[in-house]
Amino acid sequence: MIVVSGMIGIGKTSVAQILGDGLDSKVYYEHVSENPILPLFYKADQQEINEKRYPFLLQLYFLRTRFQSIKQAYKDDDAILDRSIYEDWYFTKINRDLGNINDMEFSVYEGLLEEMMKEIDGLPYKKAPDLNVYLRGSFETVMDRIFKRGRDFEQDEELVEYYRKLWEGYDDWLENYYSASDTLIVDMDKTDVVHNPQDAEALVEQVKDLLQAKNKI
Repeated sequence: MIVVSGMIGIGKTSVAQILGDGLDSKVYYEHVSENPILPLFYKADQQEINEKRYPFLLQLYFLRTRFQSIKQAYKDDDAILDRSIYEDWYFTKINRDLGNINDMEFSVYEGLLEEMMKEIDGLPYKKAPDLNVYLRGSFETVMDRIFKRGRDFEQDEELVEYYRKLWEGYDDWLENYYSASDTLIVDMDKTDVVHNPQDAEALVEQVKDLLQAKNKI
C-alpha cells in the first residue's frame, strides 16, 4: 500500500492515478466532490466559523472517510491512497493554531484518532503503508496549481495566508510526525506528471524500484 501526501493542489490525485495505472493498483481518492462541509469551510467568514464550527466538522468528516478508506485499502493486495489518515492530524493542528478549532475540539479529535489507530493496529492484515510518496513544491507552484485546478471555493484571495500556513509546516510534519513508512520525496517544481509522460514514467519506475527493494512487488 502506498500513500500520497502533500500540500493542497500539489498534484496528489494525478500522482495517485498514475501510480495506480503503473502498478495496477486500486486508487482510493480523497472525498471532495461529495463532501458537504468543504465548500462551507472555505467560504465561511470568521463569525460563521465561530458559530458553525465548520473546521472541526470538516476534520471529523475527513477522519471518518479516511478511516473507511484505509480499512478497505488494507484488504487489497495493492492500493494507493490519495492522502491518508496520517496526514489529517496536521490539518487539524494548523486549524487549532489558527484559532479555527479550539483546544477541547482538538482533544476530542486526537482521542478519536488514537482509538481509530488502535483499531487499525489490531487488523488481521497489513498494518502500515509500504511507502509514502511525498510531493514537495514551492509556494508559487502550489498556488499556481490551485489556480489552474479551478475549484471555485478554493480561489478566494483571503485563503492565501491559510495555504501559506499549511505549506510552511508541511516538511516539519513529514520529518517530525510521520513515521508509518519510508518516504519518497518528489520535487514538484521539477516534475510534471500530467503534461510530461517521461516524468510520469520515471516516477512509476522509481516507486517500483523502492518496492522491489522492500520485496513488496
